[in-house]
Amino acid sequence: MVLTGAEIVIRCLQEEKVEYVFGYPGGAVLYIYDALFQQEDVRHVLVRHEQAAVHAADGFARSTQKVGVALVTSGPGATNAVTGIATAFCDSIPMVIISGQVPTGAIGQDAFQEVDTVGITRPCVKHNFLVRDVRDIATTMKKAFYLAQSGRPGPVLVDIPKDITIAKCEFEYPKEISMRSYNPVVKGHQGQIKKAVQLLLEAKRPMIYAGGGVVLSDASEQLTKLTRLLGYPITTTLMGLGGYPASDRQYLGMPGMHGTYEANMSMHYSDVLLAVGARFDDRVVGDPANFAEEPRKIIHVDIDPSSISKRVRVDVPIVGDVKDVLDEMIRQLEAGPARPDISAWWKQVEEWRSRDCMGYKNSDEIIKPQFVVQTLWEVTGGDAFVSSDVGQHQMWAAQYYRFDKPRRWLNSGGLGTMGVGMPYAMGAQLAHPGAQVACITGEASIQMNIQELSTCKQFRLPIKICNLNNRYLGMVRQWQQLFHGQRYSESYMDSLPDFAKLAESYGHVGIRIDKPCDVEGALREAFTTHKNDLVFLDFQVDQTENVYPMVKGGKGLTEMILSAEDL
Repeated sequence: MVLTGAEIVIRCLQEEKVEYVFGYPGGAVLYIYDALFQQEDVRHVLVRHEQAAVHAADGFARSTQKVGVALVTSGPGATNAVTGIATAFCDSIPMVIISGQVPTGAIGQDAFQEVDTVGITRPCVKHNFLVRDVRDIATTMKKAFYLAQSGRPGPVLVDIPKDITIAKCEFEYPKEISMRSYNPVVKGHQGQIKKAVQLLLEAKRPMIYAGGGVVLSDASEQLTKLTRLLGYPITTTLMGLGGYPASDRQYLGMPGMHGTYEANMSMHYSDVLLAVGARFDDRVVGDPANFAEEPRKIIHVDIDPSSISKRVRVDVPIVGDVKDVLDEMIRQLEAGPARPDISAWWKQVEEWRSRDCMGYKNSDEIIKPQFVVQTLWEVTGGDAFVSSDVGQHQMWAAQYYRFDKPRRWLNSGGLGTMGVGMPYAMGAQLAHPGAQVACITGEASIQMNIQELSTCKQFRLPIKICNLNNRYLGMVRQWQQLFHGQRYSESYMDSLPDFAKLAESYGHVGIRIDKPCDVEGALREAFTTHKNDLVFLDFQVDQTENVYPMVKGGKGLTEMILSAEDL
């Protein structure tokens, strides 16, 4: 079968069972768009900005076990996509980004809309390709999808010059792919797993610390079984929320900079710490020197060997797929000796938990942002797909929406990208048409991709946007208040639009909420009366509210600020 390069690209997507491509057309990819137009298997979602295309593909991937796909043109199309690519890279999200490029003969000639896309994206992709021969497209696309979803997942970019999309050759899609230089380890070392299980059974103060790798490897069922089998306390990172049910008594909440007191103290004072699909990043551990003060044995399970002992020294490294390793741990535990008595440790953990570090003073006069998130959780039955942007609202969402299922929490953890919230929600809504999808955002973040209200209208996406509007760059203001002498340099959001009317101008439903007594009613109206509409809920929240608990940058987990009174 002889096809053009553009037709081959689309046939490759069909072979990979791709449902949606998020993109924006331009000169270098017009032949690919023409091929898209002439088929019906792969649907295209026209965004209003390339950054949103990659974020939406990212949100689609996070909420499913599938590879997200984005399509952008050369030059500014590709550079606009870089932030989305870097966001996915930092959080290990499987994606394939197809970018157009100027004709091969014009590469390096400063041609119109030419940039070195491969060079620009090299630091923030798992791998990238520049296709120079039409006969290489099918194999390259097969490699791209294989790389994106195997081992530690990540974004893979395929850059295709325009003349390659016009050239013709016979099409045959490889049934499988083999790459001599790429063979990720899946099965954990049996000896190391046995050693880890022995350590866990000898522990007097054990703690389980799970991260986003649990969600990415679809191992939440195994993690839950292991944790309940052991009876040990557990904490999950920002990226791991939902990997273990938040409603379970063994769950201590999120650790780290804005984690719970009980999670941080248990992490710090444990004698055996099992880290599963987590990377001991600075927002979790804080100061590594402080973390190392207490002697403990650390077991670290991760698919990526470069993540092990990167920031914290590990005693029992296990390189392998989290799901497979946990399955083997469970098998050995079920065949092994009885669990140790850790009642004294649980007594200490419960004492830490009794501090009620997540308590806040609600108000009848002014809306507290925590109250909005808690009410959203109640109204949705804790069963919504929830995306967030980045800032105070992100932390409140993580703290007060209790996720019991994986892949329900969509946020930018590693890069901390403002503007991801609505595109993430778009991707999740398309992946799960009948589901409740909410975007928790702030008045600053939402404006970074607010043009996507147009995309939501075109594709009838009934997202509920919960804007915690405090008229500030909230997290910036909080740090300026606490650590910069209350010098609020450029953190106040002036000249804001009327968000409710702005949403209405796009053809959506807009509601402004000023009083605490109207919060629940507005949310219930959004999810029932306007179930099939996008609803923009603009909550006028307390401008002075800060996120607590918190650990100041560079400090240790034992140096927590639990409330304003601790300052």
